[in-house]
Amino acid sequence: MADKISIKNKKASYQYFLEDRFTAGIQLTGTEIKSIRTGKVSLAESYCNFIEEELFVINMHIAEYKLGTIYNHDPKRNRKLLLTKRELKKLRIKVNEKGYTIIPTLLFINERGLAKLEIALAKGKHLFDKRDDIKKRDINREIERTNRW
Repeated sequence: MADKISIKNKKASYQYFLEDRFTAGIQLTGTEIKSIRTGKVSLAESYCNFIEEELFVINMHIAEYKLGTIYNHDPKRNRKLLLTKRELKKLRIKVNEKGYTIIPTLLFINERGLAKLEIALAKGKHLFDKRDDIKKRDINREIERTNRW
């Protein structure tokens, strides 16, 4: 594996304040991991939710494997996240508070070849917070331009 697969959720830091981060394993089928290794994944509209006592990532799009046959997977199925009981308990307590959600921020393949998902406990930003981020980014861009000359 010469390439390092790293797929980011670019909208996450713009739409949310990211607080705690966790690295979770994902329960995948064979054709899903093959699609991930080719980079055919979108985290844009995905989020995590508890179903009974387990945490699932919902709405994460993994494209169908091109060479898959009848054993190909459903692109938007719910996928179970593998975390310790202590981490699940901590996340459940925080999510029950008003305004918190769990979102995936990064999907990567570790050195052992396993797919891992970095999730973050997040709180939604208001419109004025987003405007402040845009304003700071524009100011920094202008400063960089003036420093080059």
